[in-house]
Amino acid sequence: MSERGIVGGEPLDEDRLFEASLRPRSLADFTGQAKLKENLSIAIEAARMRGEAMDHVLLYGPPGLGKTTLATLIANELGSSFEQTSAPVLQKKLDLTGLLSNIRAKQVFFIDEIHRLAPDVEEMLYSALEDFRVDILVGAGPGARTHSLPVPKFTAVGATTRLGNISAPLRGRFGLVLRLDVYGPEELSNIVRRSAKILGLTMDAAASEEIARRSRGTPRIANRLLRRVRDYAQVKAKGDMSKQVAVDALDLLEVDPLGLDEVDRRIMLCILEKFDGGPVGLNTLSSAADEEAGTIEEVYEPYLIQQGFIDRTPRGRIATERAFDYFKVPRRRSQNVLF
Repeated sequence: MSERGIVGGEPLDEDRLFEASLRPRSLADFTGQAKLKENLSIAIEAARMRGEAMDHVLLYGPPGLGKTTLATLIANELGSSFEQTSAPVLQKKLDLTGLLSNIRAKQVFFIDEIHRLAPDVEEMLYSALEDFRVDILVGAGPGARTHSLPVPKFTAVGATTRLGNISAPLRGRFGLVLRLDVYGPEELSNIVRRSAKILGLTMDAAASEEIARRSRGTPRIANRLLRRVRDYAQVKAKGDMSKQVAVDALDLLEVDPLGLDEVDRRIMLCILEKFDGGPVGLNTLSSAADEEAGTIEEVYEPYLIQQGFIDRTPRGRIATERAFDYFKVPRRRSQNVLF
């Protein structure tokens, strides 16, 4: 699968519509992230009791775990309107000014990929988050002056996959900074069953567990795999969604029992076979695997490290003993392998 397929960074428009149809409508229906949900529930209830806007919220974690969904649920729970934008869209101060000037009291204002805000736009956001005002420069040259426009108290929700790329001044203006963790197989299996029910599908519990096991701990991937299994079952198995049908469909997609796809295997086999287990630099690996260095580092490598197949060292990427065993590659230079 390509990076915009099962593993994917940015979902396609069709995928977005599919995911939106499966999103929960309340915080109670949101599966997993128990501690995060408890913190949010307390903050939401406190804000409702006081009749005030809730503190600003910063959500961070790997892609596909439900940051956008949580932002919409916060608005639903608060009974507030919801406005969504993305940091790359806010190229100029006027872009942000236009959005903030239309904000209503207690509204939830969601900024996706907030780590990608332009510096001048970020500086303008500071006063909006902290003092609920927007500073506009009127005129030019010696006669220029700053004019402050008040903004109703609102709740900003930022989402990022790179918390370290957010400046300390911006991060400090969020009252709640919450991390989303990858999901366990049982949680993912519950998500798959819920999605199947919404889609009107009847499937074995074992089939949902198989899909969950191959979903890399990510609900977005689990729902995409469910759709592919549904298609396979409809065409090849008369709609029967048993475990064996799920296994056959996922094998056809080249998604193995650990959720590794064709690109994962290509990256690992490059390290194991072409470079004898490493060490190998990222740029060299990128050329050998015919995949962009940024894609390897951001999309594929984190999961391979989580699975214990790769270790990062000052000299480069090194395959572990587990990687040699799993991919059944004989060791030729065992001194390079981490035991």
